[in-house]
Amino acid sequence: MGCKAVCFGLSCLLFAYYIYTPIPQNIEERWKVGIFDAIMKIISLTGTLFESIGLMTCEEWFFTIMRLDVTKPISDENVTVLDTAFGDIPVRLYLPKRKSEKQRPAVIFLHGGAFVLGTCKLSAYDSMNRWTANKLGAVVVGADYRLAPQYQFPVSLEDAIFVVKFFFQDDILANYGVDPTRICISGDSSGGVLATKVTELLQNDPEFKNKIKAQALIYPGLQLLDTFMPSHQENKHGPILSRDLAIKLGCLYLTKDKALPQVMRENQHMPRGSRHLFKFVNWSVLLPEKYKKNHVYKEPVLGKLDPPYPILMDSRVSPLITDDSQLQNLPLTYILTCEHDILRDDGIIYVTRLRKVGVQVTHDHIEDGFHGALSLLMSPFHLRLGYRIQNKYISWLEENL
Repeated sequence: MGCKAVCFGLSCLLFAYYIYTPIPQNIEERWKVGIFDAIMKIISLTGTLFESIGLMTCEEWFFTIMRLDVTKPISDENVTVLDTAFGDIPVRLYLPKRKSEKQRPAVIFLHGGAFVLGTCKLSAYDSMNRWTANKLGAVVVGADYRLAPQYQFPVSLEDAIFVVKFFFQDDILANYGVDPTRICISGDSSGGVLATKVTELLQNDPEFKNKIKAQALIYPGLQLLDTFMPSHQENKHGPILSRDLAIKLGCLYLTKDKALPQVMRENQHMPRGSRHLFKFVNWSVLLPEKYKKNHVYKEPVLGKLDPPYPILMDSRVSPLITDDSQLQNLPLTYILTCEHDILRDDGIIYVTRLRKVGVQVTHDHIEDGFHGALSLLMSPFHLRLGYRIQNKYISWLEENL
């Protein structure tokens, strides 16, 4: 009884400490955000504790928590929901029930989670994809690509490419009544990374060139070269996604070596011979003045890792380092960024670079937004910000598909 009382008391103290962590003043429903931010920090701290005593890894703990939010494929009066597979990749299909005189648009959605966590079957994603199918009369495909650290780079990307190519088969499109000229690849966070790289690779593949009408990216993280972007410094404690957690989970996509996240936190992780790539992510040139504020640009330090990680120079890991000649072939693009998000500057720089090469881009920037808000659509939070992001995304799809 005494042990339980001590544990309960410590939990209350931790919660009280985290609930008073400052939340930006302009954020709507700050008390809800504060509670969820405190919960996330306690879950992260608990995961670190479990990992240190050998009970389970931090990512396994997060995955255990997320599993409580997984939904079943329940159809309703508007949409038929099915769990099936494209080859060996599980997918969830959303098929509108109302008849259509013409072929339907389609959206292939890739979920976020730092390549380590998540599933398209989480309640918020299920709700959003269901509403997308209903509002647009579109076939929606949620893909459950394999996750790190069990399956590391480039498995997630290969799975995403496979799902898209599988869906593009003539008999599959005909079976679902999909118009092959009205297909969008979309994703949030790490799913946004996959979406843009899948789109780029297929647009530059003669067999699939011009088959993707649009890409839609919600607060994507598009580079690992520079971890001292202004947004990294301003939002290192969150809300929701901290810089340390993002680096810890993101590195698991590449390696289990704990040396990489340690030097990445110091911005000293890039190998010698990578300096020529910095021009693609140099925020002092590519970021609009309002986001630079009083920050001073310092080039990442090279060669601190031995052995080095040449994979960090791969554009499949960091789509922002793709050459302009490849970017100019991209289709109609939607990008949503949030002010209080460590990944903010990645998306904004991508907007700058795409516009520079002539790609038509719609950019929504949410001044009171933060990373992961899309996941807070459902009970008990029902965050208005999450609905705003969802509605902006679906409205753009409705206008452009």
